[in-house]
Amino acid sequence: MITIVFFLKKKKRIFAKKMVLKIYIDTSIVGGFFDKEFSTETNALFDRLKKREVVFVLSDVLKKELLNAPPKVRDLLQQYEECCFEHVELTHEAEYLANLYIKEKVVGATCLEDCQHIAIATINKVDVLASWNFKHIVNLNRIKGYNSVNMKNGYMILEIRNPKELIDYG
Repeated sequence: MITIVFFLKKKKRIFAKKMVLKIYIDTSIVGGFFDKEFSTETNALFDRLKKREVVFVLSDVLKKELLNAPPKVRDLLQQYEECCFEHVELTHEAEYLANLYIKEKVVGATCLEDCQHIAIATINKVDVLASWNFKHIVNLNRIKGYNSVNMKNGYMILEIRNPKELIDYG
């Protein structure tokens, strides 16, 4: 969590405002909550959500993908208060950017939904995108490719991490 300090000259008081980290999550994060291999770190990330140290940014692409998930995965996010989430949509701009990733051969056409997640997170200027998808998303060569396309098209670099890098180790 980041703390920003404001100074007021007249009253000479210092106020601290905590900036909450905005984390765009893809479907692998929701599924990772129940996956033996990923549950420890994913649950720790959800603990940060519960403590309101982070906000999860959810897209309509995620919601669509969750429709086909097992009930416990599909219903997980409903266990948290609405104030824990920010909702974003797949816009025409995001669709265009997602298609650019494919056109530039960052990934193949079968990875359109992964590209949509990246594009939505980029356009919405989230702090970080979290994923367990090491093949198409959390992969150094892919990250370089996505960010190369972003920079060539006037977008900022997107931080892409797995939950191990986003939990608080005390």
